[in-house]
Amino acid sequence: MPNPMYEALFAPNLDNDAPFLILPEDSALTHKAFLRMASRFAHALHDAGLRPGDRLAAQVDKSPEALAVYAACVMSGVVFLPLNTGYTPHEVSYFISNSGAQLVIGRADSREELHGDCDQLGVRYETLEADGSGSFADMADDQPEHFEPADRSEDDLAALLYTSGTTGLSKGAMLSQGNLLSNTVVLKDYWRFSAEDVLIHALPIFHTHGLFVATNIMLLSGGAMIYLPRFDLDAVLDALPTATAMMGVPTFYTRLLDSPTFTRERCEGMRLFVSGSAPLLPETHKAFEARTGHRILERYGMTETNMNTSNPYDGDRRAGTVGLPLPGVDLKIADPDTGVPVKAGKVGMIEVRGPNVFQGYWRMPDKTAEELRADGFFITGDLGVQSDDGYVTIVGRSKDLIISGGFNVYPVDVEQALDEQPGVLESAVIGAPHPDLGESVVAVLVPEPGAKLDVLEIEAEIGGKLARFKQPRHYVIVPELPRNSMGKVQKKLLRQTYEGVFQA
Repeated sequence: MPNPMYEALFAPNLDNDAPFLILPEDSALTHKAFLRMASRFAHALHDAGLRPGDRLAAQVDKSPEALAVYAACVMSGVVFLPLNTGYTPHEVSYFISNSGAQLVIGRADSREELHGDCDQLGVRYETLEADGSGSFADMADDQPEHFEPADRSEDDLAALLYTSGTTGLSKGAMLSQGNLLSNTVVLKDYWRFSAEDVLIHALPIFHTHGLFVATNIMLLSGGAMIYLPRFDLDAVLDALPTATAMMGVPTFYTRLLDSPTFTRERCEGMRLFVSGSAPLLPETHKAFEARTGHRILERYGMTETNMNTSNPYDGDRRAGTVGLPLPGVDLKIADPDTGVPVKAGKVGMIEVRGPNVFQGYWRMPDKTAEELRADGFFITGDLGVQSDDGYVTIVGRSKDLIISGGFNVYPVDVEQALDEQPGVLESAVIGAPHPDLGESVVAVLVPEPGAKLDVLEIEAEIGGKLARFKQPRHYVIVPELPRNSMGKVQKKLLRQTYEGVFQA
């Protein structure tokens, strides 16, 4: 049966005895062994009653088994919904309910908190731990090692990824097999990946960068990944001499530069360092080149589109830019109101169109219509400028998005939690430059008349409601928020006022 992602990513590797996942303590999992595991998992999904088009939500620690759940979904036609491991049960409950997930796979220690919600919604809950054990793994133990792939087309959904807006509820971006596969094919060729490559994979696998970019490229190329549970400086330094490439967020590179043992000699066998998910400071780019002789390749992508632009493999990798539109991607810098392109060198809204662009937001036709134009261009919400020779520079985010350590933080999520706290009249959340994370969260609070706010109590209370990366690292208490003549909070002024709070 046709299944485009299976045929491109899996079928060529069914008998591939070369390493795919190189694990700690010198163990490895071959392509063939990984796909046999995924086949057993696909049978387990089928036995659990899941059919093509059904949704599976997974909030699990990074492991070979966790990655095999994704592969099993591709094989069986189940729509994969990966969830950040930092999300609280309060947040996860919304994703389960909104997506209509038929199965949730999570850790055993999350079962009790989510059990009531899953029972109420009629959703099955199975466990998968970081060591690969759990009830879901048990379900797959005696299953066959071959799974006949489900009949799927390029237009069928492969994944549902939630991305918050600055107002309203989180939105589920619908990504088809064609969306994911088209981007993988382009990037594999554009970045020159082959079966000879060994990629350092220290990214999480619950968002686009670590899952759909890194993993799919290595499946398509037949190469290997040094598969680290998380970014650990010593582990990455140890991996560099046997690797050829690394994909990371800017924080990875700043931490490497902080180590005196990160030298040109240690990078001798590397051919490519890729950075994304957050802006890379030009200073980091220049310091990295001076230390190693390598110029980091910066690119630009989004949950809704995967990758849109990239600095070239051969040619000028310009610090401070995200490079050129990728092959097959139409990009324009447009007037935000009309969608009409502006002149080169002028700031406008970045809009993109191509086979990588998602199908719309799950069960939100009005929001889809707002952000996807009739001619196929997606309004990214990012402000940028394009040079005469095509290089794109992102100059701002029109919706006040904060990117901290590669993770998206939407101020409204944090403000809603803060405004619920006793004694808080209102709040404004902004991002401020952070030397390690790129940006971090600052909360500006206005107390109710006569109230005295205890920051420690507020921190403790919102700790159970917000993922750690969303929680403010700095609090400011002010008598009132600055507003313009229309009553809108002037966040630009707040950012200017508190831009130095995380600086040494």
